[in-house]
This record gives sequence, C-alpha cells and structure tokens, in this order.
Amino acid sequence: MQLIYEKKQHLALFTLNRPEVHNALSPELFQQFHDACEDFAHDPQLRVGVITGAGEKAFSAGADVNTWLPFVKQCRDKPWLLPTTPMRGMELDKPLIAALNGITVGGGLEMALACDLRIASEKARFCFPETKLGILPRLGGTVRLPRLVGSAAAAEMILTGKMIDAQQALAMGLVNRVLPPEEVLPAALEMAGQISRCAPLAVQAVKRCMRRTEGMSMEEALWCENALGMPLYETQDYEEGRSAFLEKRPPSFQAK
Repeated sequence: MQLIYEKKQHLALFTLNRPEVHNALSPELFQQFHDACEDFAHDPQLRVGVITGAGEKAFSAGADVNTWLPFVKQCRDKPWLLPTTPMRGMELDKPLIAALNGITVGGGLEMALACDLRIASEKARFCFPETKLGILPRLGGTVRLPRLVGSAAAAEMILTGKMIDAQQALAMGLVNRVLPPEEVLPAALEMAGQISRCAPLAVQAVKRCMRRTEGMSMEEALWCENALGMPLYETQDYEEGRSAFLEKRPPSFQAK
C-alpha cells in the first residue's frame, strides 16, 4: 500500500508510504488517499486526522514526475478522472494535522497546506519547484499559501522556487511548531487528542465557519458565524458540555 490508513479510537493516521522515493505522490497514492479521506469523513467514530510520511527524510517530495505529471496531462480534458482530495474537490469538516517529518515540497507542501495545523521537524525543508518545471502549483499552492503567509512572502517563495528551512517556515506562519524529528508525530497525535476531546460538532462547525467566511465582508462573516453557531445550542453535546462544566468533570461528547 502506498498509503497506510490507521484508526486509533477517535483519531485517523494517514502515512504516505513511498519512502524509497521520498513519498512522492503517484496516481495510485492519490486514489488511496481519496478513499481513506472518504472513509474518514463518514466514520462517526473518527474526529481528527493526522497525515505524515514514512521514513526519516521526507513528508513528501511532491508529485512523482514519472507517473503523476503525465497522468494529469492525460486528464486535461477528463478532470473527473482525477481523484478528489482535501487539496482539491473534497471539503472535510473534520480537522487535519500535518506531521512534517522532513522534505515537504510541491504537491507535498500543497497537502500540508490543505491541513488545518502543521507541525514540522527541525530538519524539514519547504519549496514550490513548479516554475522550474514549467508548471504552477495547481493543488492549492497559489491559493492557500498567500492566504496563510501573505501575498508578498508567497509570491517570493512560489516565483523563485527557493527552498526555506523550518525556522523560516515558522517565522512566516507556514507551520505552527518546529520540534526535534522524534517529537513531531507524537506532538501531532497529542494535539489531535486534545481536539478529539472537544465537542465534535462544535469543532466541525468552527472549521466550516473559518472556511466559508474567508473572503467575506465582516458583516457577511458575522452573519455566517451566527448561523452556524446557533444550532449548536440545540445539541446533546452542548448540554453535556454545560453539565460537565458545572459538575467539574470531564465531558463525554457523542457528536449528537
């Protein structure tokens, strides 16, 4: 399997499993990632996902130039053949955390950008090399990176194709944390556990609200926030959360 998909209580772990080619993204891997994300989205027991790469050198070196790039070109007039993922075509309300254990470039960086949170190894390196190949990042790179780090920093990174290190990525807001390599995945799983202990419907509503209000006027965004937030007061999870707070005990949320 080019993608290992595991379930651990309320957590899903996605591992890009092509360490011999730095976890380069192939058509087969994309299809397996699509299938796993569909299962993750519809499994009521799963609340948070963590994505990482196999091996110690790379999260993902991006698209496999021998398989993925020719496949994309063949699908130019048949876009329905391209598997949908959170990078393009699939909206996930459940949070995703990227555990970036090494080199994260091109499509690998786009996969990380499609996540909600990113924890990087001190050895991680980041770049978009697409302009040096005569193409552009078309799985969200030119859209998500400017929204995350600002247009000037994103333009410099994408137009030059330059590589940046983990500390530069942290300073520009590309990643949330930088840790020693052996601490990256445990930290991502710990963060996922913290999120999974919160009310699932509230967590999903927060992600949905942040996604939908991006680009809205303040008035529209506040209206959307209220529209998404008010129904939560009718949920069993709200009653449980309120009772647990008053009774000074940990809540037991059921996503209802």
